[in-house]
Amino acid sequence: MTPALKILIVDASPVRAAIIDEGLREAGFTDLVRMDATHGLVAAIEAHDPDVVVIDLEDPSRDALADMFLVSQHVKRPITMFVDQSDAASIEAAVEAGVSAYIVDGLKKERLKPILQTCISRFNAFRKLREELDEVRSQLDDRKLIDRAKGIVMRLKELPEEEAYALMRRTAMNEKRKLVEIARSIITAAEVLK
Repeated sequence: MTPALKILIVDASPVRAAIIDEGLREAGFTDLVRMDATHGLVAAIEAHDPDVVVIDLEDPSRDALADMFLVSQHVKRPITMFVDQSDAASIEAAVEAGVSAYIVDGLKKERLKPILQTCISRFNAFRKLREELDEVRSQLDDRKLIDRAKGIVMRLKELPEEEAYALMRRTAMNEKRKLVEIARSIITAAEVLK
């Protein structure tokens, strides 16, 4: 993890913000931006474009967790949240909101660097899983379109499944297009000709 990271610190308490600031600076991080409320966090993240967001809330309210959910939906960043008190519902809400590291009663400047490293690693691992899931879903959707188009070709041309698929593949190769594009064209044409 490089100290060149830009870190946005969100903390209403000047004393606690100073602990975070000092701990990050001692760990070698110098590009720090601070704001004192979670309201307007999406706009602040867009304006400052931080690599990581560190949030300190003594007792996270439902509104603060709702703000975190909005942030995680709009701007994908690793988020570390420090709280003094928590319960199971708050932890679950924070995780669902996209918080990568939820630290209860653990705000100590010497712990900031390893916590930040863990937060970033966890965020990257989940991002990779999300990308893989999106890719698998896309492939499944493509497969469904191809199967639907193959059924149309089988019915209209009175071909067995293998020949219908081979015809679609040849067409895709001849036109230098993807098989799923040919499938979409077949489905669109069939819809128009109904």
